Amino acid sequence: MRCIECGFQSELDQKMITCPRCGGILEISVKLPPTFSFSKLRGRGVWRYSPAIAGNYKKIVSISEGGTPLIRSRENSEVYYKFEGANPTGSFKDRGMTVAISSAVSEGYKIVVAASTGNTAASAAAYSARAGLKIYLVLPKDKVAIGKLAQSILYGATILEVEGSFDVGMKAVMRLYKDVGIVYPLNSFNPWRLEGQKTIAYEITEEIGVPDYVFVPVGNAGNIYAIWKGFTELRDAGVIDRVPRMVGVQAEGASPIAKAILNNQDTPQFVENPETVATAIRIGKPVNWKKAMKAIKESQGTAIYVSDNEIMEAQRELARKEGIGAEPASVASFAGYKKALEHGLVDRTSKTVMILTGHALKDPDSMIKSSARRIIVNPDHLENIILGDLNVSG
Repeated sequence: MRCIECGFQSELDQKMITCPRCGGILEISVKLPPTFSFSKLRGRGVWRYSPAIAGNYKKIVSISEGGTPLIRSRENSEVYYKFEGANPTGSFKDRGMTVAISSAVSEGYKIVVAASTGNTAASAAAYSARAGLKIYLVLPKDKVAIGKLAQSILYGATILEVEGSFDVGMKAVMRLYKDVGIVYPLNSFNPWRLEGQKTIAYEITEEIGVPDYVFVPVGNAGNIYAIWKGFTELRDAGVIDRVPRMVGVQAEGASPIAKAILNNQDTPQFVENPETVATAIRIGKPVNWKKAMKAIKESQGTAIYVSDNEIMEAQRELARKEGIGAEPASVASFAGYKKALEHGLVDRTSKTVMILTGHALKDPDSMIKSSARRIIVNPDHLENIILGDLNVSG
């Protein structure tokens, strides 16, 4: 384990979440065993890759997460969509949560806490319920999509709403963890959670090999690092010979990392009051920004930001051309890919995977905003509409 802030290093210690010296973010270094081979693995989902997941787990808390579809585009055979909306609570967060909650249980914690824009809340609530843990969720008041809030309520979490953005809640959770030792944090500054999320890279590799590019929506910035980490571990073990270029995609109203990368800045200019329709990535001060920028730079990738209009158009296009329903933050990766094509950053012949982080049902309000023909008709005369359409199209 190594601190990315002060360079502190330690042997693997599952009790350690943040740096004991400076309180900074920790990285977990994993060297795959010499015997690692996809052909020797058993089962499916996240824990199929248990030989690559750091830590010792007395009890594994799982709801059969992972093993999500990698869907080939019907328009371009070199393009794939990794649909994380097929996870148990409808987002990629379940991958990390199975590891984080299993770690909390193994270390004897009874109380867990998380700040969230919605998906972490839903996932943390579900896995805490399965583990029998008490959970407190810190949510920005009136800024969480209704589908995610409803999930958190259904799973029985205690919801603490704060005035302000996600970043306000995140700061409060970090302070709570440091001041109250009996509370286990489930946000992505917890490096054990990222051990689960990196299995996205393992699944992609096992199914189609190494893509040229991987586009990832970026909010708190843990996922793009986790996926890069997974590919890097496989490369270092000799399982693959290269790592794909990682492309981080942010919403324009919450894009400190993308703008820093594009402007060749070492430190982002954080956003005090981020605003975007993509609520899951409405984060102005990503806690994992250093990890994300490391992943992008070391993979020789890049970052891009997209407008809310581009995001909503991408959501409609993905649904109506590919039949895939993803929430706005998820389709930021598709919007970013389209923009990258326009700007010549990628070409259509490159093998590309877009990570779709959450299901469309997470945010029903965004779906309703899409235009559709809704016609009041006499049920005895439906054929008039259909035949009329046929005549027009003919």
